[in-house]
Formats: sequence, structure tokens, C-alpha cells
Amino acid sequence: MTDRSDDALDAVVDRVLERLGKQIVLGLPLGLGKPNRMINAFYRRACDDSSIRLDIVTALSLDIPQPKHWLEERLMGPIVERLFGKDYPRLDYLVGLQSGSLPDNVTVTEFYFQSGAALGQPRMQRHYVSSNYTHVARDLADRGINVCMQFVAGPVDGRYSLSCNPDVTLDLVRVLRERQDHPFMTIAQVHPDLPFMHGDAMVEAEFFDEIVETDPDQRLFALPRAPVSLQDHAVGFHASRLMADGGTLQIGIGSLSDALVHSMILRHRDNARYRRLLEQLEPERWKHEERGEFEQGIYGASEMFMDAFMHLYRAGILKREVFDDIELQQRINRGESVDQAGTGAIMDGGFFLGTREFYDFLNELDDKQRPRFRMHGVGRINQLYGGSEALEIAQRRHARFINTCMMVTATGAAVSDGLADHQVVSGVGGQYNFVAMAHAMEDGRSALMLRATREASDGTTSNIVWEYPHTTIPRHLRDLVVTEYGIAGLRGRTDEECIQALVGIMDARFQDELVERAKKAGKLDRGWQVPARARRNTPAYLEEVFGTCSDDFPDYPFGSDFTELERELIPALKQLKTIAESKPALLGALLRGRPGDHPKALERLGLDKPESWKERIYARLVAAVVD
Repeated sequence: MTDRSDDALDAVVDRVLERLGKQIVLGLPLGLGKPNRMINAFYRRACDDSSIRLDIVTALSLDIPQPKHWLEERLMGPIVERLFGKDYPRLDYLVGLQSGSLPDNVTVTEFYFQSGAALGQPRMQRHYVSSNYTHVARDLADRGINVCMQFVAGPVDGRYSLSCNPDVTLDLVRVLRERQDHPFMTIAQVHPDLPFMHGDAMVEAEFFDEIVETDPDQRLFALPRAPVSLQDHAVGFHASRLMADGGTLQIGIGSLSDALVHSMILRHRDNARYRRLLEQLEPERWKHEERGEFEQGIYGASEMFMDAFMHLYRAGILKREVFDDIELQQRINRGESVDQAGTGAIMDGGFFLGTREFYDFLNELDDKQRPRFRMHGVGRINQLYGGSEALEIAQRRHARFINTCMMVTATGAAVSDGLADHQVVSGVGGQYNFVAMAHAMEDGRSALMLRATREASDGTTSNIVWEYPHTTIPRHLRDLVVTEYGIAGLRGRTDEECIQALVGIMDARFQDELVERAKKAGKLDRGWQVPARARRNTPAYLEEVFGTCSDDFPDYPFGSDFTELERELIPALKQLKTIAESKPALLGALLRGRPGDHPKALERLGLDKPESWKERIYARLVAAVVD
């Protein structure tokens, strides 16, 4: 039996089918803005009626963690309930994709995946669209979108806010209206907890064909804060040297970005401490390096607006104002005082996604603060086209577009979104847009952060490689690369200079092999030797420098969503999964495990009083891997 909310959503489906017919191409925003229960109503209808053709086009379909083992379930169950509530509505089409039960009359096409979610999923891989973020609206329109649907905030004074997702919606609706080649509907569902954001995200009620007021009964999807390793902190510390006071910042999400922001705050709040650590590292100086406090502050211009900018705002760093008046902006850039001080924007974003704390922060902004945090379409955020190039360049002075990648080739191409066999890990998103924008600005720079090495089942491997079959950023757009061992400036450099610079920031264990490959290919002089400074690029050296100031670089620099016990158990179970791949390692863990030494950990997993031989074995294994 359906409740009244289900009846209301079914009525929306009825009206759409009546107006547009039985071929529905449903365009959904990426990330937070998906009204899951309404989407599920369309999906259920298509499952029940095979004459309906439902094509879903979207990106970043968020899903709560799905444990793959009963032990993971015992650990994650209480965490998931705490973060997402008891009855978070999963996306039925995503469940169908993962289980292989998607009906033949339904397709799902995505241009960006939750990292790793599509690996080993043939149907998701086959229906991936590789598209720069700024081209998505065009590409969606070309696929015949006839229904746009998303969460909104409001109304406030009769207007609504696209809030977390004006990114593609604004551009898509504009394109569809300009084409006028087929009817379409724009449907909004009001979410009572969604922050009301200013900027181009504010629209009149007439923007929508239908506004659904039914309670969505869906918590805002909050990301748990991830730990930041020593390796991550070292990468972020070096990247913080790139940030110009009075400049502009774009970053993505993840532990490397958290590390960057943490080091920026350290540089601002305890500059003497920051400089002393730099002296210990003795890094090769980058010609535009910055080491001082952020007296003028920075301005944020980033497709993704998330927790990092909240932390920078609270630290007094995100404070440089911009104005949508070219003459006024140029006067400010010259250092002239203006009467409008205190009223300009300090953050412009395309979409937002973050923690529960971040959503509370946005909702608690007062009437004076709120207009300073604006949301727009990616056509405005991710490029310099559209007629306002001079203004946007003036606003984004000394821009640093800082993103992450998985690997970098010896001549500076970057691998960010896919594997050698073309399996997509995530997607290109807006990375290419920002790299290209940096090259189009006289004082703009693109920096790609990555860890110099990664751990795999076959051991440690280098992330700076001679070559790779798939690349995301071509080598002719190479600029700055940052690892835990320093910064390599590649823009305008010869291939030989690029290889030399990258060898200088890669792990010492892999330098000789890459150098030999380069010499054989004629890309390095036969007499060139790895500098002595670069030979110390080892984890032991990082531990020597950063380990002495571990209090400055905590595992969770901005707090954690997990209890102290959970923070111990999460890496322990990951280690147990690795051990399970080797019979000798598994046997060794069984022999050394002492359940009596870890009563709280075992109680948390329901293994303190094992009731079967399987539970007794797992109690010993868990005891062996818990620190």
C-alpha cells in the first residue's frame, strides 16, 4: 500500500507521461541534487510497463556504502545509520545496475562516476560519456533530454534557488529553450534542508513547469571525512607554497585537497612554524613561491564548493572580494579603496557537496554573509568564454587551479580518470577546463597533485611512469606537478627538462629505471645523473621530517565522523582483507591473534562472545590486526 507521498509522486509521473508520451529522457543533476524517491517513481513505472522507454542521463549517482562481508556490515551498519538515517532511499536504477537487473526498456548514461564505482561493471562502462563539464549541457540536449528534475531550496520572496546544482541545469535549460525542437519539462522538488544559495542559482518560479512540495523524506547526502596520511600531508604542504596572497583558488575534493587547505591554514596562523618546516625540507625553490600569511586573502572560483572553502573562510583566508563591474574590479586590483568593501563575493561555485557540518554552515549564513557565497552554471565557472572574459580574468587574478590525478607520464601527460583498458574510474569532469583556463591566463597556473607511489597487491609502484595508454590531460598542457617530494614546473620546458624535473619529485626507488628508459629513447643526455637532493626522496625521509611534527599534521585535521574505536577498526579490516589474499599471512595472523587483548574492538563487532567456529576464527584475526 502506497502512502500519500508515493501517490503524489505517481501523479507527477502521470502528468509527465500525459504531456510527453512514453519515451522519457530524464536528465538528473550530479551528486546532491537528485530527488531519489521521485526518480524511483519513474523507474518503478518503467519496470511495471515495458512500453515506457526510460533513458536516465546523469552523473555521480551517490550511494550509501554497501558492505561486502558480514564483518563489514557489523562495523558499517551503525555508521551508515548515523550518517544517513535508517531508511535512506537508495536509487533504484543504481541498485539495478549493480545487480544486473536493469530492465531492457531502461538505460542509464553517466558522464562522471563515484570514484571506482563503475570498475568491473560492464553496463556502466559501456554507457559512459566522456565529456568536459562545460560541454555536458550540449551533449545532454543532443541525447534528447525532455525532463529535467532536481531538488531546490525556497521559496524566499517568491524565488527559488537551484542551490547545490545550478551547474548543468542553468545551461541545459537555456540550450533546450533555444533549440525549441521538442517539448520538455523542468520539475523541481523542494527540500526543506537545502541551503538557499544566491548568484545565478536564484530563479523565478516560472523557471519550472512543476514544483513539488511533497516532503522528500531524504536526508542530504553527507560525505564522511576521510583520513589524511603523512604522504597526503606532504603533498598538500608543497602545494600550499603555490598559493598567492590576493589570488584565486580552485580545488577538488579528497584527502589531498584537505591536506593542502590544512597547510594553507598553518602557513597563515603560524607562519614561523611553517617556514621552519620548509627549511627542514630544503625544497627546490619554485620561482613564484609564496611563504607569507594571507593578508589580502583569496577568492574561491571552483566548480565544486565544499568543506575546504568553509575551513578557509573560518581561518580568515577566504576573504578577497570580487565584483561584477570591470572598472570597479580593476580599481580594487590596483589597490584603490572602494565604498563597496564588505559587499563583494568571496566564493563562486558550480555545485556543492560535503559533510553535515558544511550544510549546517551554509544554512546558518546570515543575510549579510549569504550573498557573498554564490552559485552559477559551469559555463560561467569553468571557462573564460561568454562575453565577460576581461571581468573574469580580473576577478581570478593569480589563479591556482589545483586538482588531483592518478599518474603522470615522463613528459607531463596526466592520467586522472581511467585505466589502460579504458575502464573509467571517475570521469574527466572539469579538470581539462581548468587546465586550459590556466594556460589562457597570463598569471594563472594549473597544478596537479598526486602521490609519488601507491600500494597494490603486487607491492609498491610509482605514479610517475614512462608512458600510459590512456591520458586525461595531454602533455602539451603540462604545467605544475606536485608530489610529497616537491614541485616540478613543466610549462614551456623541453621534454628533457620535464623528465629531469619529474625525476626530482618521484620516489628514489624508481628513478633509475625511468632515467634509463629516457636515455634509451634519446630523451635524456647519456651523461645526466640524478641529483643527490632527489636521492633522498623516500618514505623514511618524509617520516624523519614530518614525523617530528606529527601534531601539526593530524590524521583528521578537520575532525572525524567516526569514533576513536571506529578509526582503529576501519584500517584494521582493510588490512585483514589484504592478509586474506595470502594463506601464509592468514595463518600467521591466526597464530598471533589474542582476543583477550582487544575486548572493546571485538565487542563493537559482536565478536566478544563468539557463537560459532567462524566467529572464533574472525575474533583471532581481528585481534591480530587491531593496533
